[in-house]
Order: sequence, then C-alpha cells, then structure tokens
Amino acid sequence: MKTLFSAFIAAAALSVVIGICLIPILKKLKFGQNILGYVEEHNYKSGTPTMGGIIFIAAGIISFYLFSSGGRFLSTVCVLVGLAYMVVGLTDDAVKIFLKRNEGLSPVQKTVFEFAIATIISIFAYTRGLYTVFVPFSEKTLELKGWFIPLCVVVFIATTNSVNLTDGLDGLAGGVSYLNLLFSAAIIIIQTSLFADKYATESEYYNVALLEVSLAGGIVGYLLFNTYKASVFMGDTGSLALGGFIAICQLLSGNMLFIPILGIMFVVSSLSVIIQVLHYKRTKRRVFLMAPIHHHFQHKGYAESKIVFAYKLITAFAGLICIIYYLFKGGY
Repeated sequence: MKTLFSAFIAAAALSVVIGICLIPILKKLKFGQNILGYVEEHNYKSGTPTMGGIIFIAAGIISFYLFSSGGRFLSTVCVLVGLAYMVVGLTDDAVKIFLKRNEGLSPVQKTVFEFAIATIISIFAYTRGLYTVFVPFSEKTLELKGWFIPLCVVVFIATTNSVNLTDGLDGLAGGVSYLNLLFSAAIIIIQTSLFADKYATESEYYNVALLEVSLAGGIVGYLLFNTYKASVFMGDTGSLALGGFIAICQLLSGNMLFIPILGIMFVVSSLSVIIQVLHYKRTKRRVFLMAPIHHHFQHKGYAESKIVFAYKLITAFAGLICIIYYLFKGGY
C-alpha cells in the first residue's frame, strides 16, 4: 500500500513539474486547439494549448517504473498499448494544429489505426491464454475463447472512442478517468487476495494495478492545469491514450466486463451520441440539445464544474458498489 501511495504522489508531483515546463512551450509553438463554432460556450477556449495528455502519460509511466519491481511483463504490455494509442491521438492533434482545423484524421483513418492496435493486442492476449474474465458481482469466471478476440476489439474501439467523446469539458475526461483507474486498481488488488489461485504470478497483476495508480496520480497533477478554466487540453493525445490504458489494464487483469460499470459515464457519452444520430436520421429531430450529453446539460445552463462533479460522483458510486461487493465477499 505504501508503494501505491508513493507512486501516486510522485506521479502527481512529476505531472505538475512537467506541466509547468511544457505548457509554455506549447503556447510558444502555438499548438492551440481550434474550437467548434457551434459550441458557443467554448468560444473563449479557442487557442488553448492542446496535446497536454503528454503531461500525465509521461508522469504516470516514469513513476510506475520508479516504484515497480518483480514481474513487469503484463504492465509493460499495457504501457506499450497505451503509447500506441497516444501516437494515434498525437497524429490526430498534429493534423488539426498544422492544418488549422477542428477535425484531424478522418473517422476512417482513425478507426483503421485503432482497429489494428486492438486486433494485435487481442490476438496476443488470446495466445497467452488470457481469455478468462471475471463476472462482476460474482465469484464466477467465463472462458470466452473463440469470442474473446472479436469482443476485445469491440471493447478497445468502444472504450477509446467513448473516452474521446467525454473529453468535452474542462477536467471531465481526466476527472472520470483517474477515478476509473483507481477503482480498477483496487479491484485487482482485492481479487489477487480473494482469488489467488486464478493468478499465475501475483506480482504481474500487482504491477498492472500500480501502473493504473501511477497514471491516476499523473492525471490528478495534470488537473491543476485542466480544471475550469483550463490552461491546457489533453487532446486526442491524452483521451485516446487513456481509453487504451483503461481497456488494456482491465483486459489483461481479467476485468474486461467491469469496463462498462466503472466507465458508466463513458457509456452514457457514447449512447447519447448514438441515440441522437439515429433519432435525427429517422425523424430529423433531436433528442438532446447537443450530443454528447454533457453539452446538452451545458446548453441547459448548468456550469461546467457542476457537470464534471456529477460525472465524477456517479463514477465514484459505480466503483464503490464494485469494491463493497468484494469487501463483503472477502469478510473485510
């Protein structure tokens, strides 16, 4: 526990230092975010530096390797996958900046890159025999076998894009993500205690949890610059990487089915967009004032800080429900 706490604090502090150094450089290079014209509430954000995801990703990874020990194979795979998605996001942000437009890579281009990464890691996990998953709120596990690879690909694409869609208000994606990562880490640690027989190498899974805690610490430090009014945005560099880290850490730890529970607000963001698009195509009318749904609440007059707090509160409740179940089950 001491190591987890130390890694969290170190990552947060390192994130602050990196942010203080990097943000002026991003401003000097004019790596600013172009804002959609029809989001009137965000006009003041135009020109705010983007690519800030580098801050917490670097801080989290550095802190993880400083404090980790023992088996680090699975956690290093998680790092590589997260970095792969970061590169896709970095490319997307670079296109936006240098072509001075709000849209970077085309949806097809982005999907192809995401699909390729998801497919490679899903096949890797399957060949390593990591296709057994825990059933939430149960002591049971499922061996997905033939269903594992296609389901994993869907989970990766859904998670990365859902986090990306949630990144629309100051501190929103970061705030929800660090809670998601902390609760995911807590679940892994409790599971290794309750179901030790299901873990071949406990240190491997402990290090996956340590990576999540380190990333969460990095995000907390980054939020010093990203809460309302933000002085830097994470960009697709950060949001796609976060989606990748969340998906791979929970996939390799056998907790893939926990993703829609801990990531309930990511699910809400995606569903609001799907509902809006399908309903509009059928009726030419909108269900929400704007999608994703956090923009609907913003158009209704709710302050960004209140919307962000509500998203974090719901995420915390979802995480606590998962933790409480395991704590009672284990007799803690």
